[in-house]
Amino acid sequence: MTDTTTTEAAEMATAAPLEIPVLEMRHVSAAYGPFRALFDVSLSVGEGETVALLGRNGAGKTTVARVASGLVAPTEGEVMVDGNDFTGVRAHRYAKAGVVHVPEGRAVFPDFSVEENLTLAFSRTHDRSGVRDALGRAFELFPPIAQRRGQIAGTLSGGEQRMLAMARVLVETPRLLIADELSLGLAPIVTDEVYAVLTRIRDAGTALLIVEQHIGHALALCDRAILLAHGAITWKGPSPEAAQAVGASLFDSS
Repeated sequence: MTDTTTTEAAEMATAAPLEIPVLEMRHVSAAYGPFRALFDVSLSVGEGETVALLGRNGAGKTTVARVASGLVAPTEGEVMVDGNDFTGVRAHRYAKAGVVHVPEGRAVFPDFSVEENLTLAFSRTHDRSGVRDALGRAFELFPPIAQRRGQIAGTLSGGEQRMLAMARVLVETPRLLIADELSLGLAPIVTDEVYAVLTRIRDAGTALLIVEQHIGHALALCDRAILLAHGAITWKGPSPEAAQAVGASLFDSS
């Protein structure tokens, strides 16, 4: 007769080790002064995984992105990066660990040219030849801004400014990209271009946490979806089930 205990022990010994998520938030709550923005949020993003964080305006999506990148410290709970406790750690430590946040809006220096914006960003971590190589990769990744390398950033269209903001952080191929409302205010054709770049970044192995109000592009790109409402997670599941589970009308832009 087979010894059940011995068999189970052998199976446990030979089982593949559990993968450690690139990012894990454990029972996180967060606040802005007296205003509580998140309530007991737990989520994870695995190696090379793509996760969509969905919800209406004011649901707390941007706060999740800020906590996940060190811009906001949780009032309760833990934030782990590659299994290491990053709770309360400053944002530059997250960036050094490969967790990169592209925030909502147009995070560029409006009085500098496109090339000057990129050179300033790349010179923090590269010598002169490294900056030149990084510029080449950025312009290859985003051809529309390559055509405007000498143009003042503040005169670019909204979509071009969003691409410039992405180019400043994506050249290094981060471990995890947190993209916050990249489609906000963009024309559909520009949104298509932005998501085409995100697809290339995903295919290169970068994990993605896509924060979105609208579901179409996000669900097409992502493996899993998480629904947030009033600062709390209300549903998690595979992306193909998300629209039916939460109702596509919930994310209608009207």
